[in-house]
Amino acid sequence: MEIIIPYLHYLGIMALMGSLIAEHLILKPGIKNTQIKSLAGIDLVYGIAAIVVLATGLLRWFVVGKGSEFYLSNPLFHTKLTLFVIMGILSIWPTIRFLRWRRGVNKGETPDISDKLIKSTLMFIRIELLIVAIIPLLAVMIARGIGM
Repeated sequence: MEIIIPYLHYLGIMALMGSLIAEHLILKPGIKNTQIKSLAGIDLVYGIAAIVVLATGLLRWFVVGKGSEFYLSNPLFHTKLTLFVIMGILSIWPTIRFLRWRRGVNKGETPDISDKLIKSTLMFIRIELLIVAIIPLLAVMIARGIGM
């Protein structure tokens, strides 16, 4: 357990980051219907990865980690949790967009997606990428006792 849970946690983080990068690379002006379908599938991977990260993170916090007191007494841990929640909230906008676009594609339509809508959706993804890059840094700092 003490090896498997952290390993699954790291795999979840990598899948989360990889799916965000894939979304960022695919989402461009002039996006094709096949790419829209891919985006929705990749976003599903993102959601599953986020659940894996959350579940294994909770297991690390309460079962196999350094104990809940260690984490709760560190303000950086609270910052890390807050960033994870913010990332989850920010992910709602792209997910809704991708599902709406895919629904249109599945009906045989070609969604009219403006460059402005693409750019705003990309901004959400970029902020998520920034947050997911900061969270592991905070985790390392917490593990080293920084912030206590």
